[in-house]
Amino acid sequence: MSFDRDDRRDFRGYFGAEPAPCWPGGARLAVSFVVNVEEGAEYSIGDGDARNEVTYEIREEVEHAPDLCMESHFAYGTRQGYARIAKAFDKVGAKATFSACGRVAERAPWLLQDAVARGHEVSCHGWLWERHANMARTEEEAVIERTHAAITRACGVAPVGWHTRSSASLNTRPLLKARGDFLYDSDAYDDDIPRMDGGHVILPYAFDTNDMRFSPGGGFVQARDFSDYVIGAFERLYDEGGAAVRMLSVGLHLRLIGRAGRIAGLEDVLAHISAREGVWIAPRRDIAAHWAQVQEGQV
Repeated sequence: MSFDRDDRRDFRGYFGAEPAPCWPGGARLAVSFVVNVEEGAEYSIGDGDARNEVTYEIREEVEHAPDLCMESHFAYGTRQGYARIAKAFDKVGAKATFSACGRVAERAPWLLQDAVARGHEVSCHGWLWERHANMARTEEEAVIERTHAAITRACGVAPVGWHTRSSASLNTRPLLKARGDFLYDSDAYDDDIPRMDGGHVILPYAFDTNDMRFSPGGGFVQARDFSDYVIGAFERLYDEGGAAVRMLSVGLHLRLIGRAGRIAGLEDVLAHISAREGVWIAPRRDIAAHWAQVQEGQV
């Protein structure tokens, strides 16, 4: 397989011509909290998958047998983590995007229904918690359809956003655009500013302002490691947001930040950000919709 290197990657972006601030109410910064809901969608031989997931609190792979340790670790997210996270958002009145895998929608629909009842968005995070990089186009098309349908059934509201675990495929975005019912995807990590692909919005995501860094070798140990880093990013983007559009994405996971020793990190971030004037905390669907309207000259 060969690729046209000049056309496939854009290294320039908005360089030298960043768009002026445009968020609602004159906000300097849009902040998006994304809660990844993957519990029950991780690879599990016990669930009939070909192998077990290997990424969790420790790095250890159980082969040829169900990994009861891994299964129990993921279940913490739905049994305890979600309630703490939901309470933290309720306390400051902030709304988030819950990025859910399709198999979670079938196994824990009550959790997604509760998120919707609290005013949060539920978006698509693949059928399983898996990469799409090597998927055949027809397989990926079926996965997108299955995920969208499962979340629609569980929530009673059709999702409009998509995010692939790690690498998407070359077909992911074209497939989403071809459907016509996805407003945006988050399969980009290359900017602090949204952009358009035709009528489709690309909302960049981030792995640094993300509780995944509590994983082994990630650099976060104490709750304050998370809050110090995210607040530092917030302050810099807030400052820059006076002259150009800026957006902050904060990535969360039920089984990670939802732990008793870590949740204070999220609570501190929410308290700090919600107390600042000129900040728009919103689900990604709202950010994408506003961005599309601005680009179409409707705002």
